[in-house]
Amino acid sequence: MCGIVGYTGAQQAAPILLEGLTNLEYRGYDSAGIAVINNKQILVSKVTGRIANLCERTNDGKSCPGTVGIGHTRWATHGAPTDTNAHPHMSNNGKFAVVHNGIIENYMNLREELINNGYHFESQTDTEVVVHLIEMYYNGDIKKAVKRTLARLEGSYALGVICADEPEKIYVAREASPLILGIGIGENFFASDVTALVQYTRNVIYLDDGEFAEITPESIKIFDCAGQQIKKKINHINWDIQAAEKGGYEHFMLKEIMEQPRAVKATISPRIKDNEIVLDETDLSVDYLKNIKKIVITACGSAYYAGCAGKHAIEKLCKIPVQVELASELRYSDPLIDERTLLLVISQSGETADTIAAMKECKRRGAKTLAIVNVVGSTIANLADHVLYTWAGPEIAVATTKGYTTQLAVLYLFALHAAKKLNRIDEQRYDNLLKVIKTLPKRIQEVIDMNPSIPKLAKKYHKHSSMFFIGRNTDYAIALEGALKMKEISYIHAESYAAGELKHGTIALIDEHQPVIALCCNDSVMEKTMSNIVEVKARGAEVLAVTFRNNQKIVSLADDVIFIPQVEPLFSAVVEIIPLQLLAYYVAKENGCDIDKPKNLAKSVTVE
Repeated sequence: MCGIVGYTGAQQAAPILLEGLTNLEYRGYDSAGIAVINNKQILVSKVTGRIANLCERTNDGKSCPGTVGIGHTRWATHGAPTDTNAHPHMSNNGKFAVVHNGIIENYMNLREELINNGYHFESQTDTEVVVHLIEMYYNGDIKKAVKRTLARLEGSYALGVICADEPEKIYVAREASPLILGIGIGENFFASDVTALVQYTRNVIYLDDGEFAEITPESIKIFDCAGQQIKKKINHINWDIQAAEKGGYEHFMLKEIMEQPRAVKATISPRIKDNEIVLDETDLSVDYLKNIKKIVITACGSAYYAGCAGKHAIEKLCKIPVQVELASELRYSDPLIDERTLLLVISQSGETADTIAAMKECKRRGAKTLAIVNVVGSTIANLADHVLYTWAGPEIAVATTKGYTTQLAVLYLFALHAAKKLNRIDEQRYDNLLKVIKTLPKRIQEVIDMNPSIPKLAKKYHKHSSMFFIGRNTDYAIALEGALKMKEISYIHAESYAAGELKHGTIALIDEHQPVIALCCNDSVMEKTMSNIVEVKARGAEVLAVTFRNNQKIVSLADDVIFIPQVEPLFSAVVEIIPLQLLAYYVAKENGCDIDKPKNLAKSVTVE
């Protein structure tokens, strides 16, 4: 879970690398480094901590002259965050430097072999074996040395390699880790994410697993695993760098919360034509849908919780059993999945390692796959039989917000669309629910506008060391994501429970002034949830309720109330989560946390 970037051209490389790394810092921020070729010598500078430290060390790149270079921002997996363990890593002879995102699973065996062959290791990282293998195989032909090295590696990698003997060239390679090539005029780039490149070029090539490339200022040559040159499609990025900048907001997370009306509208509107949901990206026939016996949703983190909320809508409307499985568990569970299973795969980045592995296993067993992702050309998008993009735009904050809500919007569209194709919903109900979906962007904006008191509530609750989120049915699904938002950016212990389970053990943890966030937005279980509020209040809890406007019963029970507009419960998660995102944001701000880059986390989990 690191960010890598490279440049070759006529400009000074170091400032471009530093700027690219700054835009990639959400992928890793415990150390960083760059390597630049100057006068056929590789100059390396690397530091512990943030990119700002590297900018200071290199005088914003001025102390590292050269027009070819590679850079890296790290989220540590092997070895502590230290200057020595930071990338780039150098070969013993000083001719090669390497940056790497991923994990080399067989590095211990390779390390032992290389030590026996006289190579000296400076770091504790798995990456260092790569640069020594390249040196060992090098006999004047870099391409051949890289190809032989790749054949020895097991695991995941996106690699960038430079050699002092050929100072205009960069070699890159990909296996189960994202890698993008940027095409310029008299200059070319590579990076692990388009955010590092978009201010310089919007024309990119997505490498696939097993491919590697030779990059010079004037050309990009791409090869398959056998070393044969291949042609790849050039893609055009349709957003600019301003979309990935803060735009006056203090944090990316707050900006992205506020962007949700637009993001959800961008996801929904193009797919509704003449009062019909049109999912041109899929060709799931009526016969196929009638033949499936179950739908399995697999994902990790917030995407998994989006699946939990989406399950209610799909089952209720389509009358098809739905299981929601953590991808990290599904891949090892010997799942009962076959050709009559539709697998819905959800991932913001499209590069989540566990989700990719689970997807491959289910495809091997015959399942048809439908991916819901934000990143065009990502691994999951390429692997899937069908893809529905969320069109959320770039999401920079580590804690997802608009990524989650746009995933829900796609799940709702799919549920209603499939129900109509299966003839399991009448026209009036379909029309009414479609109207609800079309109004979701407006409802999100209403929630933001009607809750200016959330920063004040954050001041009241931010000092607590633990919080509980409770709800029933669809409310419980939203409580899961609400608790995750709180814990990941504020570092407050936060747990979510189905409200009816409180008396089966959890209520033992409720004591005087314990904050309980109660979600009460589903009329069918409202009375039951209110009873649970009474139970925790009787034990001294302070209750912050989230409920519909004008719900006076809750007002009389709860200590504090956040209101949302009335929304059909099947689709309420998109609206209901907004105040919980804002609460987590302002609590984290009160606690002085690094909101966009919470400790120990990275945006795209590309390692297992």
